[in-house]
Amino acid sequence: MKYVIIGGVAGGATAAARIRRADEGAEIVLFEKGKYISYANCGLPYYIGGTIAEREKLFVQTPTSFGGRFNIDVRVENEVIGIDTAAKSVEVRRADGSTYTERYDKLLLSPGASPVRPPLKGIETEGIFTLRNVDDTDRIKNYVTSRRIENAVVVGAGFIGLEMAENLHHVGAQVSVVEMGNHVMAPVDFSIASHVHQHLLQKGVRLYLEQSVERFEKQGGKIEVFFKSGESVVTDIVILSIGVRPETALAKAAGLRIGETGGIWVDDYLQTSASDVYAVGDAIEFPHPLTGKPWLNYLANPANRQGRIVADNMVFGNTIRYEGAIGTSIAKVFDMTVASTGLAAKRLKQFGISYASSTTHSASHAGYYPDALPLTIKLTFDPVSGKLYGAQCVGYDGVDKRIDQIALLIKRGGTVYDLQQVEHTYAPPFSSAKDPIAIAGYVAGNIISGAMPVITWRQVVDMDRSEVLFLDVRTRAEFAFGAIPGAINIPLDELRGRIDELPRNKDIHVYCAIGLRGYLALKILTGHGFTRVTNLSGGYKTYQTATAPIANAMVSAGSCCTEDIDTQREDNTKCAAGQVKTVKIDACGLQCPGPVMKIKQAIDSISEGERIEMVATDAGFSRDAQAWCNTTGNRLISNSESKGKYTVVIEKGSPKACEKAAPGGGKAKTLIMFSDDLDKALATFVLANGAAATGQKVSIFFTFWGLNVIKKTVKPKVKKDFFGRMFSLMLPSSSFRLHLSKMSMLGVGDRMMRHIMKHKGIDSLESLRQQAVDNGVEFIACQMSMDVMGVQREELLDNVTVGGVATYMERAEEANVNLFV
Repeated sequence: MKYVIIGGVAGGATAAARIRRADEGAEIVLFEKGKYISYANCGLPYYIGGTIAEREKLFVQTPTSFGGRFNIDVRVENEVIGIDTAAKSVEVRRADGSTYTERYDKLLLSPGASPVRPPLKGIETEGIFTLRNVDDTDRIKNYVTSRRIENAVVVGAGFIGLEMAENLHHVGAQVSVVEMGNHVMAPVDFSIASHVHQHLLQKGVRLYLEQSVERFEKQGGKIEVFFKSGESVVTDIVILSIGVRPETALAKAAGLRIGETGGIWVDDYLQTSASDVYAVGDAIEFPHPLTGKPWLNYLANPANRQGRIVADNMVFGNTIRYEGAIGTSIAKVFDMTVASTGLAAKRLKQFGISYASSTTHSASHAGYYPDALPLTIKLTFDPVSGKLYGAQCVGYDGVDKRIDQIALLIKRGGTVYDLQQVEHTYAPPFSSAKDPIAIAGYVAGNIISGAMPVITWRQVVDMDRSEVLFLDVRTRAEFAFGAIPGAINIPLDELRGRIDELPRNKDIHVYCAIGLRGYLALKILTGHGFTRVTNLSGGYKTYQTATAPIANAMVSAGSCCTEDIDTQREDNTKCAAGQVKTVKIDACGLQCPGPVMKIKQAIDSISEGERIEMVATDAGFSRDAQAWCNTTGNRLISNSESKGKYTVVIEKGSPKACEKAAPGGGKAKTLIMFSDDLDKALATFVLANGAAATGQKVSIFFTFWGLNVIKKTVKPKVKKDFFGRMFSLMLPSSSFRLHLSKMSMLGVGDRMMRHIMKHKGIDSLESLRQQAVDNGVEFIACQMSMDVMGVQREELLDNVTVGGVATYMERAEEANVNLFV
């Protein structure tokens, strides 16, 4: 029996070796159009970045060693250019251009996939590469080692694209990642990808999301990458990682059936539409086990499994059916690991499959054991039966073993209840008594049973908040670091004693840091008769990460002032000489609010001028460190991250000594809206919009009568005391009831002013106010004024935040203009 195999990587090489083990007397010919077979395709980026130092380690086998061990006729640089299925022969072209014909009894196609290279203007410019094989790798490696690479652009933020971004960063380049979608790593949902966004930004990678490349232009020794939006980036090298498409030209020419997704059609035995012709790997399409719909799966593990199955079917007849792949993948992105399996929520939506989801945050192992790092798991599942559809996981340690366990359950038709029943090995260095996937299973089970109705971060963003209440049950210290706009804060331990403060006639959405305290608060409320309560899935951590802005750090030569450099040198000298007393604190493994409370306690225990160095594993703590220093008068010396650990050094200061520069060189603007006169309100919003239009940060502090400017027109019913009701009767109910400071004439002048403005095409007060919101102007309502005048938070516009004098003073210190209206 003569077997001919086209393609010597992954599936092709695996099949060849398996055929030999099954049939020692078979004649096996392996054709590979390139120079190499059986190489580590997934390791190519790490060789470019220097993580894999020796090129030879990329090769699992050489043509000579593979051919000798398995008695296979390996012919590299021999490209099959035609197949005659009737004659059972293939036409082959040698490296010198000559051709010949080879007969077969059984034929296997494993041609793989080719990188997408769109026909953009300038795409053939020197310095623009794709990465798919060893030759591509050699070209890129030679390019980055033969010249100075200061900047690099990666187009496409898939797994290979991000791995290339990391490795180009390792060779010293400032890396920019350009992605047409709204998030990196297409297999995962936005909420999981947002963790990667923040990690990339922390590493100094610039992200250009929802951007499409229009053209490339050579600019001296550089390449300018132009986006369709009009922006451009100048770089030294471009890596195209837009995607791949199945290599089907040979199959099409041979008359083989091509499937609806563009891959080679195969049956359950991996046989094509032609007799004795089989196919495996990236080039084939096969039904997804969960949807039954054909799909393309560009992963090495399924290709190798297919190679083993197809070999048995070619030798022994069609005896083994291929079960299909659900798409289990993993990637290392700097210190972070991201993995997924099965169907993400966005895919389920596309297929019209009803689903529910849960998001949980755990530690990679017992929190009290050193180096417990955060781990986030998102599950998708059937809302009735609990059948698992998919899982995604992001973290720094233990991601792979959790996804691997869940992937097996999904392939076996498992449910969220199976996650609860998995018997894990347990010791503090490896896991917790309740493993993260068990916790994920318990939470999903509570969602299905109705024990914990949930709301997602995306529903929070999209909802009309006028008729709902957000209840934050974290501590006051956590709440001060940031909260969902409009939320009220009642710490969990105070909730039972303050239940009468909550309305029973509206939806209450409870949240905490990661979901656990929110669940406990939900049970307290439902136990006291509240029926319209939900818990935010994944807590504030998920909401905050998913809604965090993409802020690229733009650092240019000369941007650092001399004073900053001298201060940094002074700090380094002091530290080197041991002149600054530094207290070191380990907050690793502590969930919020642990790190927040520890930093406050530590600062209170040291003297002015002394420092604390805290290491934590909570990413939110790192983001909030600067804000905390801004509001307390302490000085942030450094803020760094390595392998999921965040190290913050803070020097204790005093409020009087706290003189900080505002972002943008102290050009922020603050306005105090004290009046509720219509004309003064108009002037305030005109000034605010003018400043905001120039890109400056603007804050308006509404105090006393100014609160009337930001009242809702239609307000919910709220409970007020006697004085609160009196103020409500005497004060304007909304901005439509404001009067002019002069010539109001019992309201006639007010109406005349609005009429003239409309006639002359001038925006109304309400329109100017909305423009301010759209321009990012910050609205802050004075808490003390609200208390005195009996104004409830629910009566104010949804985008208004509540603060006190300290909040205003922080904004004022950042500003070079402060106006009192």
